[in-house]
Amino acid sequence: MNFDFTDDQHAIKSTAHEFLEARYKPEKLRELAEAGEYDDAIWGEIAELGWPGIFVEEGQGGQELGQVELAIVQEELGYALAPAPFFSNAAAGLAIAHAGSDEQRERWLPGIASGEGRGTVGMVSNGGAAPLVPDADTADVIVLVENGEATAVEAGSASVEQVDTIDSTRRFFRVEANGGEALDGDVAGALQRIEIALAAEIVGVAQRAMEMAVDYAKEREQFGRPVGAYQAVSHRCAQMLLEVEGARSCSLYAAWVADNEPESLPLASSMAKAYAADAGWRVTASSLQVHGGIGFTWEHDLHFFLKRARTDGALFGSAREHRDRVAELAGLSRSAAAV
Repeated sequence: MNFDFTDDQHAIKSTAHEFLEARYKPEKLRELAEAGEYDDAIWGEIAELGWPGIFVEEGQGGQELGQVELAIVQEELGYALAPAPFFSNAAAGLAIAHAGSDEQRERWLPGIASGEGRGTVGMVSNGGAAPLVPDADTADVIVLVENGEATAVEAGSASVEQVDTIDSTRRFFRVEANGGEALDGDVAGALQRIEIALAAEIVGVAQRAMEMAVDYAKEREQFGRPVGAYQAVSHRCAQMLLEVEGARSCSLYAAWVADNEPESLPLASSMAKAYAADAGWRVTASSLQVHGGIGFTWEHDLHFFLKRARTDGALFGSAREHRDRVAELAGLSRSAAAV
């Protein structure tokens, strides 16, 4: 069995990497993050590349590729820490594509695929509102999920209030709405695909943080030697590599399952999200330790990656919640999952 990407998937990855590296240089990332804004011109270019519709059927204006291709793009967006509404829009697209009716798909997916009629997804809490919905202020349709049921709400029918989080590279909002249209399809499958896309993004964030640590360990010297020559640092970098590769394997396997073996999707998606959430936090925190004092300063970019990893880890279920789900699906007790 060939576990490598196809030629087309390699092309998608290299194109995404080169494009995002050119558009989101460190100074541009900092400018947008400190302002809490996105660059509409860059979003327009992303839309022209066809990424928002990468998994959408051709009949609704998409490329009709798959979850693996979406994961590839998501990882590169995470690596660049791109301040852009891509993930929120993709989440809405996945929800409507898998849980919406034919009429709902025809109404909303073309705009989502083109990037001109964006959407987002939020998880409703016990208080009746969704407390942390990305990019809700610019969404045309907001999918709210509560107790396994999903409702599509047009933006004008929802109350949207911006909330502050530690992640200044993504905009979040509290959303409350009554009414809307029920999405009666595979809501669970849609959420699982969203979790996989988010796990892939965390992998990209962790990969970049690890590379930053390795580069610093090669350059920074103490007592006439690069700090990376010392076992305490080199072993930490090796552990970061192990966790990044483990998270990548889980997220890509889950993406493959979504396209080819949907009966295994519940377990694969929770494994991917749980592993990536833990790895994202541990790798970015370890990178900070390798950087030492400079890593703790506002002037260094590392804190943007650490905060994105921490916030992503909490979205659409924490690592602990997904470990519990893995344990339940595997027939294990909650106590065994916590060990």
